[in-house]
Amino acid sequence: MSFRSKDTAIDEIVASCNGDLRGAVRALLLINEHLETELAKAYAAAVDRGLAERGGNVLH
Repeated sequence: MSFRSKDTAIDEIVASCNGDLRGAVRALLLINEHLETELAKAYAAAVDRGLAERGGNVLH
């Protein structure tokens, strides 16, 4: 992602929160928490299927 597109993404996120910077940060934190939960589930599923034992970086 280029610098310009990052700025555009930030502007869009803030705009979607009606210019409320705290609201935008809160939304990003919630999304990040959700993504971390999904990643943990994916790692757990990989371990359950024995994928994590075949090289360690299967999900990377």
